[in-house]
Amino acid sequence: MTNSIREIPVSEAFLIIGSNTTENHPVIGAMIKKAVITGGKKLVVVDPRKIEMAKYADVFLQILPGTNIAILNGLMHVIIKEGLHDKEYINSRCEGFADLEKTLERYTPEYVADICGIDDPEMIRKAARILGNAKPMAAYYCMGITQFKSGVNGVKSVANLQMLLGNLGVAGGGVNPLRGQSNVQGACDMGGLPNVFTAYQPVTNPDARQKFQNAWKIPTLPEKPGLTIVESMNLAIEGKVKALYVMGENPVISDPNQHHVIEALKSLDFLVVQDIMLTETAEYADVVLPGCAFLEKDGTVSNTERRVQVMRKALNPIGDARDDWWIITEIARRMGVEWVYNSAEEIFEELRAVTPSYAGMTYERLENELLQWPCPTIGHPGTQFLHKDRFARGLGLFTAIEYTPPAEQVDPEYPLVLTTGRLLEHFHTGTMSRNSKILDAIVPEPYVEIFPNDAENYNISDGEIVSVSTRRGSIRLKAFVTKRPKPNVVFIPFHFHEACANVLTIDALDPLCKIPEFKVCACKIEKVYP
Repeated sequence: MTNSIREIPVSEAFLIIGSNTTENHPVIGAMIKKAVITGGKKLVVVDPRKIEMAKYADVFLQILPGTNIAILNGLMHVIIKEGLHDKEYINSRCEGFADLEKTLERYTPEYVADICGIDDPEMIRKAARILGNAKPMAAYYCMGITQFKSGVNGVKSVANLQMLLGNLGVAGGGVNPLRGQSNVQGACDMGGLPNVFTAYQPVTNPDARQKFQNAWKIPTLPEKPGLTIVESMNLAIEGKVKALYVMGENPVISDPNQHHVIEALKSLDFLVVQDIMLTETAEYADVVLPGCAFLEKDGTVSNTERRVQVMRKALNPIGDARDDWWIITEIARRMGVEWVYNSAEEIFEELRAVTPSYAGMTYERLENELLQWPCPTIGHPGTQFLHKDRFARGLGLFTAIEYTPPAEQVDPEYPLVLTTGRLLEHFHTGTMSRNSKILDAIVPEPYVEIFPNDAENYNISDGEIVSVSTRRGSIRLKAFVTKRPKPNVVFIPFHFHEACANVLTIDALDPLCKIPEFKVCACKIEKVYP
């Protein structure tokens, strides 16, 4: 997030696109609802489903899955045509506007409505006027923007819109991605990506490599970026990846094309899983290492607004469970690396020395102050919002982006569009939430949302068992007949191993960030007769 959660009351309007905010980020969702209901702020919601936030929206644009870039281009087309863009901001702080304007020329509301499946093009104009006339306006998005083969371009399109309106570098504005799990932001900040060290320092940078070689007391580090999860699975099947160490992740449920994932895990010579539960992935492991749950350990978490918080142990670990850092350190020592750490705080002190954006943070400060990175020195107050006076690269770069359709299109054999997502009651792959008797009782089983007309066409009644199939596999689950999805679109929550949505999803990847296209593929649905 460029901005902060506490700025929500400052925003005059909100764009929520590709985020079921009240279910997946309920605290932030509740704050935005309050701002709209009691504060009179404006709200535009863009989503393939009639999510709860749609009820509070001044304009709800129900688009087809995979058409985010088209709708964003359509909104920007209207904003430019009607002179609602911030010309002074664009001229002084940005570059590339002429190319963007030229690309947007053909994205008229009528053209975009046809792509996105919107009945009334005037709704696009209405939404654009709301966003263009509100200052500041905050954009919030989630994996409904990123989990496409055009995910990077989707994020760039949101940035285009916010630069066009002068909403970057101001309180109450910003490009605000909502992270999908607790401490995902922290994992990325700590280098939990295949191409960077901490704080996104590239592994290809020789100075960065030397710095970390010195800190970790090792002679060399690889010059080339590593592999993403999906790339690792592909190479495991080819026999080029021999072993995987999976920590706090459950790819059998969370990764696309489940049959492919399981084939990859079975192809490995050796699989280690480190977790707090015996996950579906752990069932394929040669060794399972018992980590600690969050209540059983010290450390820090970094949340979606870049805020770093100290986490203190409340319970002693059960049985042979150990801190994740202790397990990793002991394995490293047995492999010949002389790492000596006695606490999570010691590791954090090393982190500060090699991570400029965290350098000014200490456990003492974090326990007494609200600190958001970048916080480069001990006297620095942290950064509430990014890009205040200038962008990191100097001028903000507009990127002219064309809409491209999803990897898989509907056809007579697979005539429906499948999209997947999460529920309020369950968390990610259900590793924890489905072990809660209360949560599992509220939503105990998987289902597929079907629009009433589609259910009638397929002779399906609410609660009946149906088969949903794609080119990758088939699952059986109950039908939930509802008007939440668009016609010819079905939705399946992905938390349930009994009918795993990722049996069906496609592993087409974004060419830059390599994220899979979880959110859209072609499917068919059939009634299962007893």
